[in-house]
Amino acid sequence: MTTLKIAGAPISWGVCEVPGWGHQLDADRVLTEMHDVGLSATELGPEGFLPSDPGELTALLASHGLRCVGMFVPVVLHDTNHDPVADIAAPLDALIASGADVLVLAAATGADGYDSRPTLNDGQWATLLANLDRLADAAAERGVLAVLHPHVGTMVETRAEVDRVLYGTRIKLCLDTGHLLIGGTDPLALTREVPDRIAHAHLKDVDAALAARVQGGELTYTEAVRQGMYTPLGKGDVDIAGIVTALRSNGFDGWFVMEQDTILDGEPTDEGPVRDVRTSVAFIHDVCGRVPA
Repeated sequence: MTTLKIAGAPISWGVCEVPGWGHQLDADRVLTEMHDVGLSATELGPEGFLPSDPGELTALLASHGLRCVGMFVPVVLHDTNHDPVADIAAPLDALIASGADVLVLAAATGADGYDSRPTLNDGQWATLLANLDRLADAAAERGVLAVLHPHVGTMVETRAEVDRVLYGTRIKLCLDTGHLLIGGTDPLALTREVPDRIAHAHLKDVDAALAARVQGGELTYTEAVRQGMYTPLGKGDVDIAGIVTALRSNGFDGWFVMEQDTILDGEPTDEGPVRDVRTSVAFIHDVCGRVPA
């Protein structure tokens, strides 16, 4: 059994790249609380959340006893008139400067937010798939592993779209248990079907009733997040224990990044988001303690 590697992500504290998402907590609070709940690593969060200067970035993370494991980067991949290789240059610089080695790509629509998306034609799909391999190669040249994150409101959301990536590219996946479920994919089934394609994991738990309302068009994705669609691990309807067990049993040695997408209306007057993060940390340690070595 591989060593357990657990990280956090700023989105669990409501820090998000989407304009108008909600109140954004400052980095010192988020990083302090990550360390206090026993996390030793984080993804970087959106551009501007942490310092862009490599020296300042590494010093800030070190001052909180944290390391960086990756960065989520939405990139337009389907536009034949746009070369996305340049879009990952700065993120790669940040990852390398902080000692991280995973670039988490999403196939962005080109618009802000995740509440709607266009339909691609076959030519645009061919461009998207070719660009995924190009970006994976460009990242590998700098010692970074690029993975594709199926994500609600991007061009790779549904199971059919995930399959197009699996069969049409060489890129590995970031298994995001929440986005897959909301997009119509059983994350445990996918884990069992293609364990060799999963190199990074975002662990999210989901209220399936709210997810169904998103799938049915009754709620937008953002509205559902605001209503609590994402729950602490073990409190929702995703088989997190089964997924973690399946991955570890198949030799997965990547990071489990705990995420509970949250929208804050203002500065918390109580403990705030860290309460749920603490619950998730305890759950994942309990799950892994039950997995035979």
